[in-house]
Amino acid sequence: MQHFTAHLHDEEGTAALGASLAHALLPGLAIHLHGDLGAGKTALTRALLHAAGHTGTVKSPTYTLSEPYQIQFDGRAVNVIHFDLYRMSSAEEFLDAGFREDFNGDNICIVEWPEKAEGVLPPPDLNVFLTVAGHGRHVELQASTALGNSCLQRLKFAPNM
Repeated sequence: MQHFTAHLHDEEGTAALGASLAHALLPGLAIHLHGDLGAGKTALTRALLHAAGHTGTVKSPTYTLSEPYQIQFDGRAVNVIHFDLYRMSSAEEFLDAGFREDFNGDNICIVEWPEKAEGVLPPPDLNVFLTVAGHGRHVELQASTALGNSCLQRLKFAPNM
């Protein structure tokens, strides 16, 4: 499986990666975002959604657990669902909320804090690891399925040096 690593020097680098990821999205993609508080998971998702065509506010779903957005993909509407599982106290909450049904091969699901639903969360096509490194971030993207590989093959990103 493919992987990609880069150093993002600042928030603009994180936004640029999000924009590049937006152009590499594929329906059915499940992306798990890993990183400490403040690592840039929501900032990356916000940039991705805006570059994918969402014009409204992108808020963190910290309290609602999920926020749906609709984008156009090859002339058809596709739902992008942004999950933030940080406040979940057990993996069963994920099942009780009915979130598993959102991972259906049509929606694009982006999950912050996936470890909070370990064992019940569908596996990712793409893992994104964000680590604070000085004033910037180190990022690693790892494909774990053929769909994740396709996404990384479509990714056109050159970090600013």
